Amino acid sequence: MNENLVNSSFQYCIKSARKHYENFPVASLLIPKDKRKYIAAIYCFARASDDFADEPNIEGGKEKRLSLIDEWEQKLEDCFKGKAYDPIFIALNKTIEDCKIPIEPLQNLLKAFRQDVIKNRYDNFDEVLSYCENSANPVGRLVLMIFGSHDEKLFGYSDKICTALQLTNFWQDVAIDLEKDRIYLPEDEMKRFNYNEKELIEKTYNKNFIELMKLQVERTRKIFEDGKGLLDELKQNDLLKKLYRQLKLTWLGGMEILNKIEQVNYDVFNKRPSLSKTDFIKLFFK
Repeated sequence: MNENLVNSSFQYCIKSARKHYENFPVASLLIPKDKRKYIAAIYCFARASDDFADEPNIEGGKEKRLSLIDEWEQKLEDCFKGKAYDPIFIALNKTIEDCKIPIEPLQNLLKAFRQDVIKNRYDNFDEVLSYCENSANPVGRLVLMIFGSHDEKLFGYSDKICTALQLTNFWQDVAIDLEKDRIYLPEDEMKRFNYNEKELIEKTYNKNFIELMKLQVERTRKIFEDGKGLLDELKQNDLLKKLYRQLKLTWLGGMEILNKIEQVNYDVFNKRPSLSKTDFIKLFFK
């Protein structure tokens, strides 16, 4: 493929990625410069398909959203056959080629976006974890692949961290997700704590909700700890050392958001716990 076209496609992805804030190391200066373009290509692929699932201005309802995701997956399959025509897939094609990325983690992301369209309630925590397997875990695996690792042991640790990051996002965004008619708090646990959906929709803050959220935060913190072994592995791996600082900052950031949820006594209805610039600076030096 024409080198100038490839380079301009990567630049398009980098500029697009820098417009958004996510728990995703898109334009971080902690990521080696030669890897950032690959991260940006993956990000733009995921961002666009996520927008198909979430964008409120898409006409045609669920059927149209699912159709757009199907079209995106066809473009992905064409990309793996060497057929790429727009900047995102031209950059993605080069990323796939250079980093030896298989199609499965990218397809898994699309599975999660489809699920966002058709499922907005979760019976139990296992269902939530199953969603995370497609929505979050592929991201960590893709980043490791970009850095040259296809190690299953590292993938296992990464899955824990990515799942914990996704769960953290759910708990900090309970109110925001309600606006999209999505509830990730498991229904069986809401019943266990005598807290119902009507109360949640009305943003009722009481002792039962506090206990429900306390369980989610404590369990998520444990999952972060289960994935911490990845940090030790990266420090000892010459190939992956350059990823260590970014991952450590991401891990610390997720844990800090859980701390902030606790600090507001789990009242995520009235204030979204998030990291300020000062928090990032403190975490960086930590």
